[in-house]
Amino acid sequence: MGRELSVVGGGVVGLACALAATDAGWSVTVYDAGPSTRAADVAGGMLGCLGEGHPGEDRLLDVSSQSASLWPDFLARLGDPAVRTATDSVLIGASSTDLAYLDDQVAFVRDRLPAAALTRSTASELRRAEPALGRGLVGGYLAEGEGAVDNRLLIEALTEALREGGAQIVEAVVDDPTALPGEHVLIAAGLGSAALAAVAGAPVPVHGEKGEILRLRRTRWSVPPPSHVIRGRRHGRPVYLVPRADGVVVGATQYEAQGPDDRAPQAVGVADLLTDAIAVMPGLSSYELVEVAAGIRPCSADGLPVVQRIDDRVLVATGHGRNGIALAPWTASRAMGLLA
Repeated sequence: MGRELSVVGGGVVGLACALAATDAGWSVTVYDAGPSTRAADVAGGMLGCLGEGHPGEDRLLDVSSQSASLWPDFLARLGDPAVRTATDSVLIGASSTDLAYLDDQVAFVRDRLPAAALTRSTASELRRAEPALGRGLVGGYLAEGEGAVDNRLLIEALTEALREGGAQIVEAVVDDPTALPGEHVLIAAGLGSAALAAVAGAPVPVHGEKGEILRLRRTRWSVPPPSHVIRGRRHGRPVYLVPRADGVVVGATQYEAQGPDDRAPQAVGVADLLTDAIAVMPGLSSYELVEVAAGIRPCSADGLPVVQRIDDRVLVATGHGRNGIALAPWTASRAMGLLA
């Protein structure tokens, strides 16, 4: 009783950790520097691990699988069914080479997760599940249980749950986490976590990877948004289409950021995303392009999230890369274990 925790960072990871602590009886204050600092504001919101498993990332797949098992209870805790936008995914290749890549990816996942619900399917079979898929595609897989959330509704639901639980959310930029009140301090400030950890005496090496997303809105003349997450591969380039209530989020570009303020979308990335998305789902050509944005994801050297103690008082949770939202429940669980 009477335990106090200050959380630096108002993104999904920080809010998820804060909610876990609030539910455990901690008095929690979240210091949020605003939407421009959140990688989660520029995200597709894909969950699970089946479509994200890549050969060589064994430990990351294990962590992702553990987090995927925690998502049903996590969503139930939030209590807002609108947060979830899809329950299954389609993995599809535009050519035989693209499909061979997916075959290798799925073989890796099945080797570590034998019970993975991945069904090899022809393009025609996948079109029966998702009729708006293009005719020029070769085939792929249906990934059951591999869903998605609306990233911005998720942040709203986490914020509401925290306030209802008695947590305080303060809009503030923190320069020195050791000056914050409370028995413990959790640094979960994305790319900014490295500098804050250095102030606390233990630098955490993370680097920024930039990625664009597009938000497309359905018009009265458009085909409906997909009911599945669509993970396409075309000419070796990945592209994903993630359902929203009024359209889709398109993404998948990923490259080294040129600094913490490198948030301007690049023309070539946007062009590739639009070209590949429309090839995978031609009906998107009648959608409205309502947002183009770029975000910077904090990445560790080995691709694994950094969730650890800096000292007896300060903890850090960062380095999630492209999996920040998917790994939020796992991170919250691990952070609570460290606090315990």
